[in-house]
Amino acid sequence: MRRLLALLLVAVLSGCATQAPPQAPAPPAPDIPADAPAVYNLDIRIDGDSRDAAALRTLLSQNLDIARYRASEAALSKVELARLAAAAPAQTESLLETEGYFNAKADVDRDPADETRLLLTVKPGPLTRVGQLDLEFNEGLAEEEAKPLREILRGAWPLKNGAAFTQSQWAAGKSDVLLRARNGGYPLARWAETAARVDPETQTADLHLVLASGNRAKLGALRIEGLKRQSRDAVERLAGFDKGDGYTEQKLAEFQERLAKTQLFDAVRVQLMPEAPDADGRFPVQVTVTESALQQATVAVGYHSNTGQSVSVEHLHRRPFDLPVRARTKLQLSRDLRGAELELSSHPQPDLHRNLASVQFEQDRTGDTLATNLGVRLGRLYESTRDERLSYVELLRARETEGEQVNTNLALSLNQQWIRRRLDSTLLPTDGHQALALVGFGYAKGGGTDDSGPFGRMQFKLGVYKPFGGWFGSARAEVAQVVAKEQVGVPEKLLFLAGGDESVRGYAYRSLGPQKNGLTVGGRVLATGSLEIAHPIMPSFPSLWGAVFVDAGNAASRWQDYRAVVGYGAGVRWRSPVGPLRVDLARAQETGKWRLHFSVGITL
Repeated sequence: MRRLLALLLVAVLSGCATQAPPQAPAPPAPDIPADAPAVYNLDIRIDGDSRDAAALRTLLSQNLDIARYRASEAALSKVELARLAAAAPAQTESLLETEGYFNAKADVDRDPADETRLLLTVKPGPLTRVGQLDLEFNEGLAEEEAKPLREILRGAWPLKNGAAFTQSQWAAGKSDVLLRARNGGYPLARWAETAARVDPETQTADLHLVLASGNRAKLGALRIEGLKRQSRDAVERLAGFDKGDGYTEQKLAEFQERLAKTQLFDAVRVQLMPEAPDADGRFPVQVTVTESALQQATVAVGYHSNTGQSVSVEHLHRRPFDLPVRARTKLQLSRDLRGAELELSSHPQPDLHRNLASVQFEQDRTGDTLATNLGVRLGRLYESTRDERLSYVELLRARETEGEQVNTNLALSLNQQWIRRRLDSTLLPTDGHQALALVGFGYAKGGGTDDSGPFGRMQFKLGVYKPFGGWFGSARAEVAQVVAKEQVGVPEKLLFLAGGDESVRGYAYRSLGPQKNGLTVGGRVLATGSLEIAHPIMPSFPSLWGAVFVDAGNAASRWQDYRAVVGYGAGVRWRSPVGPLRVDLARAQETGKWRLHFSVGITL
């Protein structure tokens, strides 16, 4: 019995020894909060017949809180997401009111299958339009003499009867009309009343505005700061107005530009001082200048596709011997053109004219004729913001070598030149036009086989710029003629040749003209024209344009012999701070050859 109990005990103990040890208890599952952050999606749907659906969608995407958080891909808790979703309808309706939708309705819905997907549904409703417009003027602008300016201000107001009422145009219109009134002679103008009464039932907005202008400002004395070497008289004579004249911003802008054009100052600022009237109620004009250096020297090394590599040295003295004149000396050496010039010009006179005197020497190898010219010119120049007039007498001695033949001619002429500019920018124009007209009469003394006799000279140039649909078009034309008997020896410098950067591209500079003994010589008639269209190449670099063009023209001895040749091609334009830099590749249709052209700036 004892033996049996022992065997049973051994069996139990061995069974316990072979059983696997108990496992450690598993950690509890993490408790995930119900408002854990999540990234959500937002769709915006504009219902109804709104022609501005795309613009409204952009407005909401850029200004709604819930849309801006979505754009940043921020993870929001359910509580924060619910708060933004609840606020979105009211924000939407407020934003649409700024665009003229005062009956807009908005709702936010969630996708039942996915709470992170939201849909903003917008019903803009009818667009509010201007019902009644009352634009009134008090004080100086209410007087009879201000009627032309009142009409201009009313015409400039953007929200006419029946126009869509938007907050942006309401604000911009008030700012623009106020600025025009101040620039038009009323610097103390302010809005006495502005009210926009919106009726959501009729979808109309009645506008009431009262502009209190103050009295018409009159110009007072000049207060000049910054003069050291130049005289006060050099500034005063360019004002262009007298004490007591009516103020306009344009008068001061033109005064400032005239001062800048003298090249006597590095910086000029002209402004009215409405806060400091004198005893007669006139407002002083503050003129602040920074004088340029008394002397200036410039050395330039470069290359031009017309005349080849070149080096030039120019010296400018703004008050030699303490006299009210400018002295400019220039030496130029290039592959095909060599020259020297000395020019003396007075500081601008009270009538805004400047007197000029110059001596010029030039040796031109650009054509088949070697021309050596020595000229003396006396003239009078008028320069304004948009117009220039130059009257001058010129004595020219010209020596021309054509193969083995050498002619020396003299010409004395009286000339009148006009330049007119109506451009949005004189440096980088895209809209407007500019024109040049030159008329001259003179007498030529022939040399060699040439006869002496009278002659006339006419030249007309026109450049037009026009933007359209993101593209920019330009056109230029030139017509010129020398009128004289065929035997009269008019100097080569007064004749015409075509070809080159500003003429007919694809042909060498001054290579187009009549032939004489196998050589190209100056013609007595010329006509050229050009059409060009350009477009920015990359939105990220809007100052770089690509262009295609076609040019045509020629010079001839007479119109009966005239035959235009054509050049065409493509190029790039860099609208640099110093003017447009152009690089063109052009093909001459007459020869089939290609030519590369470089040029900077615009010319007439």
